[in-house]
Amino acid sequence: MAVAAAAMGPSALGQSGPGSMAPWCSVTSGPTRYVLGMQELFRGHSKTREFPAHSAKVHSVAWSCDGRRLASGSFDKTASVFLLEKDRLVKENNYRGHGDSVDQLCWHPSNPDLFVTASGDKTIRIWDVRTTKCIATVNTKGENINICWSPDGQTIAVGNKDDVVTFIDAKTHRSKAEEQFKFEVNEISWNNDNNMFFLTNGNGCINILSYPELKPVQSINAHPSNCICIKFDPMGKYFATGSADALVSLWDVDELVCVRCFSRLDWPVRTLSFSHDGKMLASASEDHFIDIAEVETGHPFG
Repeated sequence: MAVAAAAMGPSALGQSGPGSMAPWCSVTSGPTRYVLGMQELFRGHSKTREFPAHSAKVHSVAWSCDGRRLASGSFDKTASVFLLEKDRLVKENNYRGHGDSVDQLCWHPSNPDLFVTASGDKTIRIWDVRTTKCIATVNTKGENINICWSPDGQTIAVGNKDDVVTFIDAKTHRSKAEEQFKFEVNEISWNNDNNMFFLTNGNGCINILSYPELKPVQSINAHPSNCICIKFDPMGKYFATGSADALVSLWDVDELVCVRCFSRLDWPVRTLSFSHDGKMLASASEDHFIDIAEVETGHPFG
């Protein structure tokens, strides 16, 4: 069962101010015209297709910044890229070279031809889809499990199993900074303005650092259990976090206040994604469906 709002501890009970949680986990008012229109669209496009990509479990998927390509990383040590053609995905290429599982990947924020993979083989690799080759291999100190590219495209941050986050210059491919954390680091991300760095941790908190100084700014008690994933909306108004408590919380970027919770999943929330216009939020877990909701109201599209 999803955890009810009342089970979220004292921080959920209507306190205000930075880092506080709103006291509701429900939709507001009736469905908007936008929701009704999208529900109709989804009903007319409800078929799913499977596209063979790997010989083992897929760990990560991501769209390029122009929405034309979908990349995936797998336990089979490879990455794959699909090209979106009308209503179908066409496999473009396989990318081999890692000596261990590809646990996460991400695309360059503004160049649709570049993506980077993080692997348990203690390297990250930058790939160019135009040449289908690895253009850089960067050695790191540990087994890498999470990665993100800064909004300005200049830096890649990679986290490993020892809770060390390394900041790598995307042009020189050399380490610029390294931070060891005393808590379990899950997912990492810059804010859209590129001046703060966010980490979700095993204590249910969101840790915020200034960037590039990497000085602690704030720690937010976001969830009563492991805070697993984080995603910023493309418009820069909100960010969302997903937790082992099966809740998704939506936060105001400027006020750092939780404005809404989504509670339709029953299992730990593993991944989040906003639509390109920031109006929809998709969240997924081990539940056999993907929850898609209107950001401003919480109404589901299903």
